[in-house]
Amino acid sequence: MSMKILNFGSLNIDFVYDVVDFVTKGQTITSSALNRYPGGKGLNQSIAAGKAGASISHAGLIGQDGVFLRDLLGKAGVDITDVRISDSERTGNAIIQRNQDGDNCIILYSGSNRAFTEEFVDEVLQKFEKGDWLLVQNETNLLPYIVEQAHRRGMKVAMNPSPADKLLDEVDLSLVDCFILNGGEAEAITGKTGTPEALLDAMCEKFPSAATILTSGSWGSGYGKGTQRVRQRAYRVPVVDTTGAGDTFTGYVLANLVAGQDIATSLDRASRAAAIAVSRHGAAPSIPLADEVERFQSSPIISTEE
Repeated sequence: MSMKILNFGSLNIDFVYDVVDFVTKGQTITSSALNRYPGGKGLNQSIAAGKAGASISHAGLIGQDGVFLRDLLGKAGVDITDVRISDSERTGNAIIQRNQDGDNCIILYSGSNRAFTEEFVDEVLQKFEKGDWLLVQNETNLLPYIVEQAHRRGMKVAMNPSPADKLLDEVDLSLVDCFILNGGEAEAITGKTGTPEALLDAMCEKFPSAATILTSGSWGSGYGKGTQRVRQRAYRVPVVDTTGAGDTFTGYVLANLVAGQDIATSLDRASRAAAIAVSRHGAAPSIPLADEVERFQSSPIISTEE
């Protein structure tokens, strides 16, 4: 029986207001446009894994205003049985001001992403078995409980510890089987600084039984577990929008690993997928299908950060 992935993750609506300048205290301004986009690391990562061909289920909560997010997941091949509508909360959202220079400032409202109950978690987890994978980020409540209960069931735990804030201190990170993270998140977790190689070493030293997959811009990505290291260079593409590139990488690399691909192949496919994503606008809409990743042609960047 093939292994399944359960993403217990965030679902957001991003409201982007185009403004000349950011609003200041006591001021009222008019925006020239308002666009609504799907968002949330959980949603993006599930869509990426679904498009990569994984058997993936998403568990999360939305308000009545977020039904289109559930539909979007379903179209990407994600099992949406446990994307449920909260009676008490609206969908998590971001209010984003975007000025003429392309800079932004953001107010986040967690909404239904922080309305999980232990009963909901238990009900979802009982559908999964030993050897299945749990994928989590740090954008929902009950993260310590979700990780502990999945580990207790014999599931393997993959974590993208983003945002890397103080809420992570409450999670037993020793239960994580695979970290997928960037350099800033590795610094926050290990308390160390340095090159991507040094941060990968620091993660492997702190969590000797876990695998670590580290991404770092033009350096590319690397895998570490114990003394094993595998390096993958980034691909050179014209960058249009980096939003969601990390989520694309996360969904793709986990989908390939769970499907039984070797580390080098999994890193390469995830790097190709992320390269395609940054060459397109948007987060979820920029995530490529598996056949696009297979056809992708580009030369790797020869990084100066060796």
